[in-house]
Amino acid sequence: MNVAQMRRADRWLGAPACFLLTGLRWLLRRRVPRPPEAPGSILFVKLAEQGSTVLAQAAIQAAIRSVGKENVYFVLFAENRPILDVMDLIPPENIIAINARGLVRTIASAVCAIWKLRRARIDAAVDLEFFARASAALCYLSGARWRAGYHAFRGEASYRGNLMTHRLSFNPYLHTAQTFQILVEALDRPGDQFPTFDLEPPPLQAAEPRLQPRRDEIQEVRALLKNALGHESNGSLVLLNPNASDLIPLRRWPTERYLEVARRFLARYPDACIAFTGAPGEAEAVAKLAEQVGSERCVSLAGKTSLRQLLVLYGLADVLVTNDSGPAHFATLTPIEVVVLFGPETPRLFAASSPRTHPLWAGLACSPCINAFNDRNSPCRDNVCMQRITVEQVLGEVCRLYEGRNRARFRRSA
Repeated sequence: MNVAQMRRADRWLGAPACFLLTGLRWLLRRRVPRPPEAPGSILFVKLAEQGSTVLAQAAIQAAIRSVGKENVYFVLFAENRPILDVMDLIPPENIIAINARGLVRTIASAVCAIWKLRRARIDAAVDLEFFARASAALCYLSGARWRAGYHAFRGEASYRGNLMTHRLSFNPYLHTAQTFQILVEALDRPGDQFPTFDLEPPPLQAAEPRLQPRRDEIQEVRALLKNALGHESNGSLVLLNPNASDLIPLRRWPTERYLEVARRFLARYPDACIAFTGAPGEAEAVAKLAEQVGSERCVSLAGKTSLRQLLVLYGLADVLVTNDSGPAHFATLTPIEVVVLFGPETPRLFAASSPRTHPLWAGLACSPCINAFNDRNSPCRDNVCMQRITVEQVLGEVCRLYEGRNRARFRRSA
Protein backbone atom coordinates (compact mmCIF):
# COMPACT_ATOMS: atom_id res chain seq x y z
CA MET A 1 0.00 0.00 0.00
CA ASN A 2 1.11 3.56 -0.60
CA VAL A 3 1.08 6.19 2.13
CA ALA A 4 -2.38 7.57 1.26
CA GLN A 5 -3.89 4.07 1.33
CA MET A 6 -2.26 3.34 4.69
CA ARG A 7 -3.68 6.51 6.16
CA ARG A 8 -7.18 5.73 4.88
CA ALA A 9 -7.00 2.17 6.18
CA ASP A 10 -5.76 3.37 9.56
CA ARG A 11 -8.65 5.82 9.79
CA TRP A 12 -11.55 3.83 8.44
CA LEU A 13 -10.54 0.36 9.62
CA GLY A 14 -8.29 1.23 12.54
CA ALA A 15 -10.69 3.46 14.45
CA PRO A 16 -13.58 0.90 14.53
CA ALA A 17 -11.09 -1.85 15.40
CA CYS A 18 -9.78 0.16 18.37
CA PHE A 19 -13.36 0.86 19.48
CA LEU A 20 -14.25 -2.83 19.43
CA LEU A 21 -11.01 -3.89 21.12
CA THR A 22 -11.60 -1.27 23.82
CA GLY A 23 -14.96 -2.90 24.51
CA LEU A 24 -13.28 -6.31 24.63
CA ARG A 25 -10.70 -5.00 27.05
CA TRP A 26 -13.46 -3.68 29.32
CA LEU A 27 -15.25 -7.04 29.27
CA LEU A 28 -12.11 -9.02 30.06
CA ARG A 29 -10.88 -6.60 32.74
CA ARG A 30 -7.45 -8.15 33.13
CA ARG A 31 -5.42 -6.94 36.07
CA VAL A 32 -2.80 -4.33 35.20
CA PRO A 33 0.58 -5.40 36.63
CA ARG A 34 2.05 -3.19 39.32
CA PRO A 35 5.57 -2.93 40.74
CA PRO A 36 7.44 -4.94 41.94
CA GLU A 37 6.19 -7.02 39.00
CA ALA A 38 8.29 -6.25 35.96
CA PRO A 39 8.19 -7.41 32.34
CA GLY A 40 10.64 -10.04 31.19
CA SER A 41 10.31 -9.19 27.50
CA ILE A 42 9.54 -5.97 25.59
CA LEU A 43 8.07 -5.49 22.13
CA PHE A 44 8.45 -2.30 20.09
CA VAL A 45 5.82 -1.46 17.49
CA LYS A 46 7.05 1.03 14.87
CA LEU A 47 5.50 0.19 11.55
CA ALA A 48 6.62 3.02 9.25
CA GLU A 49 9.51 5.47 8.73
CA GLN A 50 12.99 4.00 8.99
CA GLY A 51 14.39 7.35 10.07
CA SER A 52 12.31 7.28 13.24
CA THR A 53 13.57 3.77 13.90
CA VAL A 54 17.08 5.24 14.09
CA LEU A 55 15.81 7.80 16.62
CA ALA A 56 14.59 4.88 18.76
CA GLN A 57 18.13 3.68 19.47
CA ALA A 58 18.18 5.01 23.04
CA ALA A 59 14.77 3.43 23.76
CA ILE A 60 15.90 0.06 22.41
CA GLN A 61 19.10 0.23 24.43
CA ALA A 62 17.06 1.04 27.56
CA ALA A 63 14.92 -2.04 26.92
CA ILE A 64 18.03 -4.18 26.44
CA ARG A 65 19.40 -2.99 29.78
CA SER A 66 16.08 -3.87 31.39
CA VAL A 67 15.31 -7.33 29.98
CA GLY A 68 18.35 -8.39 27.93
CA LYS A 69 18.91 -8.28 24.19
CA GLU A 70 17.42 -11.73 23.58
CA ASN A 71 14.11 -10.59 25.10
CA VAL A 72 13.58 -7.47 22.97
CA TYR A 73 11.28 -7.74 19.93
CA PHE A 74 10.30 -5.39 17.12
CA VAL A 75 7.37 -5.42 14.67
CA LEU A 76 7.39 -3.23 11.55
CA PHE A 77 6.53 -3.16 7.87
CA ALA A 78 8.86 -5.41 5.85
CA GLU A 79 10.10 -2.54 3.67
CA ASN A 80 11.44 -0.79 6.78
CA ARG A 81 13.41 -3.74 8.14
CA PRO A 82 16.82 -3.09 6.46
CA ILE A 83 17.81 -0.20 8.73
CA LEU A 84 16.95 -2.22 11.84
CA ASP A 85 19.21 -5.01 10.59
CA VAL A 86 22.04 -2.51 10.04
CA MET A 87 21.62 -1.12 13.56
CA ASP A 88 22.22 -4.65 14.90
CA LEU A 89 20.52 -4.05 18.25
CA ILE A 90 17.79 -6.69 18.10
CA PRO A 91 18.29 -10.40 17.28
CA PRO A 92 17.11 -11.03 13.68
CA GLU A 93 14.77 -13.78 14.83
CA ASN A 94 13.03 -11.28 17.13
CA ILE A 95 12.17 -8.91 14.26
CA ILE A 96 8.68 -9.56 12.92
CA ALA A 97 7.94 -7.96 9.55
CA ILE A 98 4.47 -7.29 8.11
CA ASN A 99 4.10 -7.36 4.33
CA ALA A 100 2.28 -4.13 3.45
CA ARG A 101 1.77 -4.71 -0.29
CA GLY A 102 -1.99 -4.44 -0.69
CA LEU A 103 -4.74 -4.27 1.92
CA VAL A 104 -5.60 -7.99 1.93
CA ARG A 105 -1.96 -9.03 2.11
CA THR A 106 -1.31 -6.51 4.88
CA ILE A 107 -4.18 -7.85 7.00
CA ALA A 108 -3.13 -11.47 6.44
CA SER A 109 0.48 -10.68 7.29
CA ALA A 110 -0.60 -8.76 10.41
CA VAL A 111 -2.61 -11.77 11.59
CA CYS A 112 0.48 -13.96 11.18
CA ALA A 113 2.55 -11.41 13.11
CA ILE A 114 0.04 -11.41 15.97
CA TRP A 115 0.14 -15.21 16.08
CA LYS A 116 3.96 -15.15 16.32
CA LEU A 117 3.86 -12.52 19.06
CA ARG A 118 1.34 -14.44 21.15
CA ARG A 119 3.43 -17.59 20.79
CA ALA A 120 6.44 -15.62 22.05
CA ARG A 121 4.43 -14.64 25.17
CA ILE A 122 5.45 -10.99 25.09
CA ASP A 123 5.13 -9.27 28.48
CA ALA A 124 5.23 -5.59 27.46
CA ALA A 125 4.52 -3.66 24.28
CA VAL A 126 5.74 -0.12 23.55
CA ASP A 127 3.88 1.80 20.83
CA LEU A 128 6.36 4.09 19.06
CA GLU A 129 3.68 5.46 16.73
CA PHE A 130 2.25 8.56 18.35
CA PHE A 131 -1.47 8.22 17.55
CA ALA A 132 -1.81 5.54 14.88
CA ARG A 133 -4.63 3.04 15.37
CA ALA A 134 -2.97 0.01 13.77
CA SER A 135 -0.04 0.07 16.17
CA ALA A 136 -2.32 0.44 19.20
CA ALA A 137 -4.37 -2.56 18.06
CA LEU A 138 -1.22 -4.61 17.51
CA CYS A 139 0.02 -3.80 21.01
CA TYR A 140 -3.25 -5.03 22.49
CA LEU A 141 -3.55 -8.12 20.29
CA SER A 142 0.05 -9.14 21.03
CA GLY A 143 -1.18 -10.34 24.41
CA ALA A 144 1.24 -8.09 26.31
CA ARG A 145 0.02 -7.30 29.83
CA TRP A 146 2.00 -4.03 29.98
CA ARG A 147 1.24 -1.63 27.12
CA ALA A 148 2.77 1.84 26.98
CA GLY A 149 1.63 4.42 24.45
CA TYR A 150 0.21 7.91 23.96
CA HIS A 151 -3.44 8.64 24.66
CA ALA A 152 -5.71 11.49 23.50
CA PHE A 153 -7.09 12.45 26.91
CA ARG A 154 -9.03 15.54 25.78
CA GLY A 155 -9.41 14.75 22.10
CA GLU A 156 -6.21 16.58 21.23
CA ALA A 157 -5.31 13.86 18.72
CA SER A 158 -6.88 11.03 16.76
CA TYR A 159 -9.14 8.58 18.58
CA ARG A 160 -7.62 5.15 19.02
CA GLY A 161 -9.57 3.70 21.88
CA ASN A 162 -8.36 2.89 25.37
CA LEU A 163 -5.96 0.00 24.81
CA MET A 164 -2.89 1.04 26.81
CA THR A 165 -2.25 0.11 30.43
CA HIS A 166 0.28 2.97 30.67
CA ARG A 167 -1.41 5.95 28.99
CA LEU A 168 0.97 8.83 28.51
CA SER A 169 0.21 12.37 27.44
CA PHE A 170 2.26 13.39 24.41
CA ASN A 171 4.65 16.25 25.18
CA PRO A 172 5.32 18.24 21.96
CA TYR A 173 8.26 20.02 23.58
CA LEU A 174 10.47 16.96 23.93
CA HIS A 175 12.72 15.55 21.25
CA THR A 176 11.38 12.41 19.56
CA ALA A 177 14.26 10.28 20.84
CA GLN A 178 13.36 11.34 24.39
CA THR A 179 9.67 10.54 23.93
CA PHE A 180 10.55 7.05 22.73
CA GLN A 181 12.78 6.38 25.72
CA ILE A 182 10.20 7.75 28.15
CA LEU A 183 7.73 5.09 26.94
CA VAL A 184 10.17 2.40 28.04
CA GLU A 185 10.81 4.08 31.40
CA ALA A 186 7.05 4.21 31.99
CA LEU A 187 6.88 0.42 32.25
CA ASP A 188 8.58 0.62 35.66
CA ARG A 189 5.72 2.68 37.12
CA PRO A 190 2.14 1.77 38.13
CA GLY A 191 -0.14 2.21 35.14
CA ASP A 192 -2.82 4.08 37.08
CA GLN A 193 -0.51 7.04 37.87
CA PHE A 194 -0.49 8.29 34.28
CA PRO A 195 -0.64 10.79 32.65
CA THR A 196 1.28 12.23 35.63
CA PHE A 197 4.88 11.14 35.26
CA ASP A 198 7.42 12.47 37.78
CA LEU A 199 10.42 11.60 35.64
CA GLU A 200 12.90 14.13 34.36
CA PRO A 201 13.35 13.60 30.61
CA PRO A 202 16.48 11.56 29.86
CA PRO A 203 19.32 13.53 28.27
CA LEU A 204 19.70 13.20 24.53
CA GLN A 205 22.39 10.71 23.63
CA ALA A 206 24.76 11.76 20.87
CA ALA A 207 24.47 9.39 17.92
CA GLU A 208 27.75 7.63 17.18
CA PRO A 209 28.71 5.75 14.01
CA ARG A 210 27.59 2.13 14.30
CA LEU A 211 28.28 0.74 10.85
CA GLN A 212 31.57 -1.11 10.54
CA PRO A 213 31.82 -2.03 6.85
CA ARG A 214 33.99 -4.91 5.75
CA ARG A 215 36.92 -4.31 3.43
CA ASP A 216 35.18 -6.10 0.57
CA GLU A 217 32.10 -3.89 1.03
CA ILE A 218 34.24 -0.76 0.78
CA GLN A 219 35.95 -2.08 -2.34
CA GLU A 220 32.58 -2.95 -3.87
CA VAL A 221 31.19 0.57 -3.36
CA ARG A 222 34.43 2.17 -4.58
CA ALA A 223 34.11 0.10 -7.76
CA LEU A 224 30.49 1.16 -8.16
CA LEU A 225 31.49 4.82 -7.82
CA LYS A 226 34.39 4.39 -10.25
CA ASN A 227 32.10 2.78 -12.80
CA ALA A 228 29.64 5.68 -12.54
CA LEU A 229 32.32 8.39 -12.76
CA GLY A 230 34.52 6.65 -15.30
CA HIS A 231 37.58 7.20 -13.11
CA GLU A 232 38.82 6.77 -9.54
CA SER A 233 37.44 9.21 -6.97
CA ASN A 234 40.16 10.97 -4.99
CA GLY A 235 38.05 10.75 -1.85
CA SER A 236 36.56 14.26 -2.16
CA LEU A 237 32.88 13.50 -2.59
CA VAL A 238 29.63 15.31 -1.75
CA LEU A 239 26.26 13.56 -1.89
CA LEU A 240 22.92 15.20 -2.68
CA ASN A 241 19.62 13.49 -1.81
CA PRO A 242 17.00 15.67 -3.56
CA ASN A 243 13.78 13.83 -2.74
CA ALA A 244 11.95 13.14 0.49
CA SER A 245 9.61 10.17 0.64
CA ASP A 246 5.98 10.50 -0.42
CA LEU A 247 4.98 10.39 3.25
CA ILE A 248 5.33 14.16 3.54
CA PRO A 249 5.99 15.79 0.12
CA LEU A 250 6.04 19.22 1.78
CA ARG A 251 9.54 18.41 3.03
CA ARG A 252 11.07 18.69 -0.45
CA TRP A 253 13.48 21.52 -1.23
CA PRO A 254 13.04 22.86 -4.80
CA THR A 255 14.82 20.56 -7.23
CA GLU A 256 16.41 23.38 -9.23
CA ARG A 257 18.21 24.52 -6.09
CA TYR A 258 19.96 21.17 -5.76
CA LEU A 259 21.13 21.67 -9.34
CA GLU A 260 22.45 25.13 -8.51
CA VAL A 261 24.29 23.85 -5.43
CA ALA A 262 25.89 21.09 -7.51
CA ARG A 263 27.02 23.42 -10.31
CA ARG A 264 28.45 26.07 -8.00
CA PHE A 265 30.19 23.54 -5.77
CA LEU A 266 31.89 21.81 -8.71
CA ALA A 267 32.98 25.16 -10.14
CA ARG A 268 34.55 26.10 -6.80
CA TYR A 269 36.33 22.78 -6.20
CA PRO A 270 37.74 21.40 -9.48
CA ASP A 271 38.96 18.15 -7.88
CA ALA A 272 35.69 17.29 -6.11
CA CYS A 273 32.85 15.04 -7.29
CA ILE A 274 29.13 14.99 -6.61
CA ALA A 275 26.79 12.00 -6.56
CA PHE A 276 23.01 12.24 -6.42
CA THR A 277 21.31 9.50 -4.40
CA GLY A 278 17.75 8.25 -4.13
CA ALA A 279 15.45 5.25 -3.92
CA PRO A 280 14.93 2.88 -6.88
CA GLY A 281 11.61 4.56 -7.69
CA GLU A 282 13.41 7.89 -8.02
CA ALA A 283 16.26 6.59 -10.21
CA GLU A 284 15.04 7.92 -13.57
CA ALA A 285 14.22 11.41 -12.29
CA VAL A 286 17.45 11.68 -10.30
CA ALA A 287 19.53 10.53 -13.30
CA LYS A 288 18.03 13.40 -15.32
CA LEU A 289 19.02 15.83 -12.56
CA ALA A 290 22.61 14.64 -12.64
CA GLU A 291 22.67 15.08 -16.41
CA GLN A 292 21.35 18.64 -16.10
CA VAL A 293 24.32 19.59 -13.92
CA GLY A 294 26.42 19.17 -17.07
CA SER A 295 29.63 17.85 -15.52
CA GLU A 296 31.49 14.56 -15.85
CA ARG A 297 32.21 14.90 -12.13
CA CYS A 298 28.52 14.60 -11.29
CA VAL A 299 26.71 11.24 -11.43
CA SER A 300 23.56 9.57 -10.16
CA LEU A 301 23.68 6.51 -7.91
CA ALA A 302 19.94 6.52 -7.23
CA GLY A 303 18.57 2.99 -7.28
CA LYS A 304 22.04 1.49 -7.79
CA THR A 305 22.80 0.62 -4.17
CA SER A 306 21.30 -1.46 -1.42
CA LEU A 307 20.72 0.33 1.89
CA ARG A 308 23.92 -1.12 3.31
CA GLN A 309 25.88 -0.05 0.23
CA LEU A 310 24.41 3.43 0.59
CA LEU A 311 25.68 3.60 4.16
CA VAL A 312 29.13 2.45 3.04
CA LEU A 313 29.00 5.24 0.45
CA TYR A 314 28.20 7.73 3.21
CA GLY A 315 31.38 6.59 4.95
CA LEU A 316 33.42 7.34 1.83
CA ALA A 317 31.95 10.83 1.28
CA ASP A 318 32.53 14.12 3.05
CA VAL A 319 29.10 15.77 3.15
CA LEU A 320 25.49 14.77 2.51
CA VAL A 321 22.75 17.31 1.75
CA THR A 322 19.24 15.97 2.26
CA ASN A 323 15.71 16.98 3.04
CA ASP A 324 14.37 15.92 6.43
CA SER A 325 13.85 12.24 5.60
CA GLY A 326 15.25 8.78 6.31
CA PRO A 327 18.76 9.39 4.91
CA ALA A 328 19.28 12.24 7.37
CA HIS A 329 19.02 9.65 10.15
CA PHE A 330 20.69 6.72 8.37
CA ALA A 331 23.75 8.89 7.87
CA THR A 332 24.27 9.23 11.64
CA LEU A 333 25.33 5.56 11.61
CA THR A 334 28.39 6.70 9.61
CA PRO A 335 31.05 9.45 9.98
CA ILE A 336 29.66 11.73 7.22
CA GLU A 337 28.68 15.36 7.86
CA VAL A 338 24.97 15.90 7.14
CA VAL A 339 23.24 19.15 6.14
CA VAL A 340 19.51 18.61 6.80
CA LEU A 341 16.86 20.95 5.37
CA PHE A 342 13.81 21.36 7.64
CA GLY A 343 10.53 23.09 6.85
CA PRO A 344 7.13 21.65 7.86
CA GLU A 345 8.75 19.90 10.81
CA THR A 346 11.21 21.25 13.34
CA PRO A 347 14.80 20.17 14.05
CA ARG A 348 14.12 20.75 17.73
CA LEU A 349 12.06 17.56 17.78
CA PHE A 350 13.31 15.53 14.83
CA ALA A 351 16.95 16.37 14.05
CA ALA A 352 19.37 13.57 14.88
CA SER A 353 21.31 14.16 18.08
CA SER A 354 24.73 14.12 16.46
CA PRO A 355 27.59 16.63 16.21
CA ARG A 356 27.72 15.72 12.53
CA THR A 357 24.11 16.81 11.87
CA HIS A 358 23.73 20.44 10.74
CA PRO A 359 20.08 21.50 10.35
CA LEU A 360 18.90 24.50 8.34
CA TRP A 361 15.42 25.79 9.18
CA ALA A 362 13.76 29.09 8.34
CA GLY A 363 11.52 28.97 11.43
CA LEU A 364 8.55 30.76 9.86
CA ALA A 365 5.44 31.61 11.87
CA CYS A 366 3.49 28.80 10.16
CA SER A 367 6.23 26.22 10.68
CA PRO A 368 6.17 23.51 11.89
CA CYS A 369 2.71 22.67 10.59
CA ILE A 370 3.07 18.88 10.81
CA ASN A 371 2.86 17.25 14.21
CA ALA A 372 1.60 14.26 16.15
CA PHE A 373 -1.78 15.87 16.80
CA ASN A 374 -2.79 16.22 13.13
CA ASP A 375 -1.64 12.78 11.96
CA ARG A 376 1.21 14.60 10.20
CA ASN A 377 -1.24 16.05 7.68
CA SER A 378 -1.00 19.74 6.86
CA PRO A 379 -3.44 21.99 4.97
CA CYS A 380 -0.42 23.71 3.39
CA ARG A 381 0.02 23.32 -0.37
CA ASP A 382 2.90 25.75 -0.84
CA ASN A 383 5.98 24.92 1.23
CA VAL A 384 7.38 28.43 1.56
CA CYS A 385 9.23 27.19 4.66
CA MET A 386 11.47 25.09 2.39
CA GLN A 387 11.64 27.73 -0.34
CA ARG A 388 12.94 30.26 2.20
CA ILE A 389 16.15 28.19 2.57
CA THR A 390 18.47 29.69 -0.03
CA VAL A 391 21.12 28.16 -2.27
CA GLU A 392 23.67 30.47 -0.60
CA GLN A 393 22.83 29.10 2.86
CA VAL A 394 23.14 25.48 1.78
CA LEU A 395 26.24 26.00 -0.35
CA GLY A 396 27.91 27.98 2.44
CA GLU A 397 27.33 25.18 4.94
CA VAL A 398 28.48 22.51 2.50
CA CYS A 399 31.69 24.41 1.72
CA ARG A 400 32.42 25.01 5.40
CA LEU A 401 32.06 21.33 6.24
CA TYR A 402 33.86 20.15 3.12
CA GLU A 403 36.85 22.39 3.74
CA GLY A 404 36.92 21.36 7.40
CA ARG A 405 37.05 17.70 6.43
CA ASN A 406 39.84 18.35 3.94
CA ARG A 407 41.90 20.29 6.49
CA ALA A 408 41.57 17.40 8.90
CA ARG A 409 42.53 14.95 6.12
CA PHE A 410 45.61 17.06 5.33
CA ARG A 411 46.69 17.13 9.00
CA ARG A 412 46.37 13.34 9.25
CA SER A 413 48.52 12.83 6.17
CA ALA A 414 51.18 15.37 7.21
